[in-house]
Amino acid sequence: MKIRKANLQVSTFSVYIHENKKEEQTLVAIPYIKWSTIIPYEENNTTLTNRMEEDFGALLVEEDATHLALKIAQWVREM
Repeated sequence: MKIRKANLQVSTFSVYIHENKKEEQTLVAIPYIKWSTIIPYEENNTTLTNRMEEDFGALLVEEDATHLALKIAQWVREM
């Protein structure tokens, strides 16, 4: 499991990323905003980013939602 820090306008919080190689998926959780998701390996970056932007849209301002979605997509692909 990796723990990353997301620095947004609102605040800084931890993003927990756990890669499950056996099931070919990654779990991402952000307890601060009570959000989590499972990302299958085959999901492409555009779809992933759009999905997360929609999820974060109700929780964060639009600029932060886009920034966070892009950062998480990058972190997941690094693993």
